[in-house]
Amino acid sequence: MLYGHRNDIEGYAKALEEFDSYIHEIIETMKDDDILVITADHGCDPTTQGTDHSREYVPLLIGGKKIQPRNIGTVKGFNYVGETVIKLLTE
Repeated sequence: MLYGHRNDIEGYAKALEEFDSYIHEIIETMKDDDILVITADHGCDPTTQGTDHSREYVPLLIGGKKIQPRNIGTVKGFNYVGETVIKLLTE
């Protein structure tokens, strides 16, 4: 809301870089059963004209010591995130 909706390209890039700088620290402190989920509820490209939501696709990154890396491709519907979290918590 601070950068994409404001068309602040520089602020958007700096916020992503700052977030990225903490990922290593977060991963190092995770316990064996912890699961990290990174996603968004919508896209908002700061380089597009206007300030409305601009993309239909959002990132979905799921990690943890027991998570096997794989590319799930493009999934249809945000409900996939909830269903995946439920599955991970009940396994």
